[in-house]
Amino acid sequence: MEVIRQWFRRFASDPQAVILALVLLSGFVVVLTMGRMLAPVLAALVLSYLLEGIVTSLQERGMPRLGAVILVFTLFLVFLLFSLLGLLPRLSYQVTQLVHQLPNIIGAGQDALMGLPERYPDLISQTQVLDLIDAIRAELAQLGQSVVTVSVASVVGVITIMVYLILVPVLVFFFLKDKQRIIGWFKAHLPRDRALTTRVWQEVNAQIANYVRGKVWEIMIVGTVSYVTFLAMGLQYAVLLATLVGLSVVIPYIGAAVVTVPIAAIAFFQWGWSTDFGYILLAYAVIQALDGNVLVPLLFSEVVNLHPVAIIIAVLAFGGLWGFWGVFFAIPLATLVQAVIRAWPGARQQLPQAPASPSPSA
Repeated sequence: MEVIRQWFRRFASDPQAVILALVLLSGFVVVLTMGRMLAPVLAALVLSYLLEGIVTSLQERGMPRLGAVILVFTLFLVFLLFSLLGLLPRLSYQVTQLVHQLPNIIGAGQDALMGLPERYPDLISQTQVLDLIDAIRAELAQLGQSVVTVSVASVVGVITIMVYLILVPVLVFFFLKDKQRIIGWFKAHLPRDRALTTRVWQEVNAQIANYVRGKVWEIMIVGTVSYVTFLAMGLQYAVLLATLVGLSVVIPYIGAAVVTVPIAAIAFFQWGWSTDFGYILLAYAVIQALDGNVLVPLLFSEVVNLHPVAIIIAVLAFGGLWGFWGVFFAIPLATLVQAVIRAWPGARQQLPQAPASPSPSA
């Protein structure tokens, strides 16, 4: 009990620490319990947070706040319409074509697997190949059942998307236009003695802003470069594969490895074991190398460095809680946890050291 009492006095005796803990706990509980209901609000908050940087830069150049908000919001609507009317139909068409070609791709993969025991009889046996094919068929059967389930609920999904397409832009506009009023309302309902909470937020805000905006730019740049590369090399389903490559950067270390599988499968179905197959994999490896060694250091130079183990744990934990958005914000949330631990009262205090023994000459 004495150990627990000392720990409590060290870490939880400060009123500001209690206020910070309550604020964090309240936000966590709201997102965890009401995240599905408040999904349009949360999505609008993320989008307005992304657009706020452009609005602020326009204000610094002398443009009034309302004019900057209207200009940025108009550009946002143009981008949204381009995505819905230009990108989404092509993406949907290529997904449909890929589903139709999937049996042929699977057949080509089976033929390639069945030829392995003849080429490498000492490494792979016929039984191992058949077991692998059966496992793949079982997974594809489960995937087909999932697709049927999704198609049955597609009507509800379409209605939900339509509601989002109306609510989210409206909320984004008012979040940008009435930013100070909304923040003032929240501040009025927070305790006055919140210096620690403010300090933690100011420390984390710059990191989150840099990460989120940098991640959006990374998705767009990597996706565009991949599309141009795949299109120039004649790879089928270039839009779909480039979209997957762009989204793969959301999951560090894992996304690039996972997306390699569909790229290699489609390239093998299209060209077989040929030089074109090797060139497409080489081009994809070059894109990933440039992304990791050139683009990421440029976009995320101000982000707090986290150990790869911490990043993987954050992706698994927050992704399990909040799905895609948990994965997307895993690193900012891990940065928040790190900032809270570093700023928490008593976290830097060292345990009292034993007094030094007097020297023999004393």
